[in-house]
Amino acid sequence: MEPAVSLHLAEPDFPSDDQDGALAGRDYGPITPLLNDDTISEVMVNGPNQVYIERKGQLTPVDVKFESDAELIRVIREIASFVGRRIDEESPMVDCRLPDGSRVNAIIPPLAIDGASLTIRKFARDPYTVQDLIGFGSLTAEAAGFLEACVKAHFNILVAGGTGSGKTTTLNVLSSFIPDNERVVTIEDAAELQLRQPHKVRLESRPARIDGSGRISIRELVVNALRMRPDRIVIGECRSGEALDMLQAMNTGHDGSLTTIHANSPRDTLARLETLVLMSGVDLPQRAIREQIASAIHLIVQQSRLRDGSRRILNITEVVGREGDTITLQDVFLFEETGVDGNGKIQGKLSPTGIRPTAMAKIYSKKVALSPALAALYPDRKAPDFTMGVRR
Repeated sequence: MEPAVSLHLAEPDFPSDDQDGALAGRDYGPITPLLNDDTISEVMVNGPNQVYIERKGQLTPVDVKFESDAELIRVIREIASFVGRRIDEESPMVDCRLPDGSRVNAIIPPLAIDGASLTIRKFARDPYTVQDLIGFGSLTAEAAGFLEACVKAHFNILVAGGTGSGKTTTLNVLSSFIPDNERVVTIEDAAELQLRQPHKVRLESRPARIDGSGRISIRELVVNALRMRPDRIVIGECRSGEALDMLQAMNTGHDGSLTTIHANSPRDTLARLETLVLMSGVDLPQRAIREQIASAIHLIVQQSRLRDGSRRILNITEVVGREGDTITLQDVFLFEETGVDGNGKIQGKLSPTGIRPTAMAKIYSKKVALSPALAALYPDRKAPDFTMGVRR
C-alpha cells in the first residue's frame, strides 16, 4: 500500500560548489550583472523594458532592458527548466527556488497583461545574525536578550509583518537561539531558512503537476511533522488552514514553535490567525478558536518596512490571556520614532514599555541563562538580594 503522503525534502541549507553557480556563471540575459551583484537583494522585471532592483531596502529603476518579450520569456523558461519546472500557456506561473536558495516567481501572458514578469529574491550567503540586527537598529541588546530567553524557554512565537518587512530574516535569527541538542523540523513553501543546528529536517511543499495531481501542502507537512518526534516545528509562513494544525500542535506539547504571518499589527495578527483557522474547513465556534489562540501563542514580534526602506521591529507583544471573548495583549517593547536625520533615515529605538513581562516568571523558573542586559532590566524577584529590597 502506498503512503498517504509523500514528502519532498529540501536540499541542504549550504550550497555545494556546483550550487554556488546557480546564479553566478549562468547567462540570464541583461539581468546577469544584477544577479551577480552581492549588494542587490532583489531583482524585479516588469516586462522587457522595465527593471527594478532593491538595494539597502530601497527600490530603484535600472537602465536594463530585454530585446523583446520573447527574450524575457526565454530567460524565464531557462530558469524554470533548471529546477525541473515548466512555464507555458497551459501553466503560466511558476514559483520555485534555485539550488543556491534564491527565490523565483514568474508569470507570463495571458495572465501578465503588459508582458512577462520575473521576480528574484536573492539568497543571502551569510545570513544576518542577532548582532547584525542590533547594529542595524532593528533590535536593542535588551530586546534581543528577551527574545533569546523566550526561544530557549520554549515560547510559541509569531513573527508578523507585511511583504518584504524582514520576517524571514527575523525568523532565522530567532531560530539561531534554539539549542543544538534539539530536533528541529522546518516546513516551507520554498526553503529559505538557514538553520545552523546539526539536528534538523527540512521539508518543502510541492505544487501540483500540470494535471492537478501530486500537490503536497504545508498543512499535510505539518501533520506529518508531528509524527517525526520534533522538539521544535518552524513554519516558514502560516497562510492557510495549517494554522489550525499548528495551534493544536502548540497546545499538545510542541511548545517552542515559530512561524511568520502577514499582518500589520499585533491585534491584526490575532484576527488574521483566526481567519486562517476558519480556512481549514473545520467548523469551530469563534470562542473555541480564540481559546486555542490564547493558550497556544505566547509572543508576537511585529516587523515593518518603514518609509525610508529600513526594516524595524516595532512591537514585541505578549499574549497574556482572555477577558471574555477578547484576547488580551501586553506590549513589552515598542519602537519610538524620534525624528529623521539629514540623509532621510528614520531615527528611533525599540524601548521597553516599563511593564514587566509575565514571561519572566517562566523564564526564571526554567533557569534560562539570561544576557546581562536582560537580567539588569528584569531582575529575578525571587533572588535574595531582590527580596531584601536591593535590585541586582
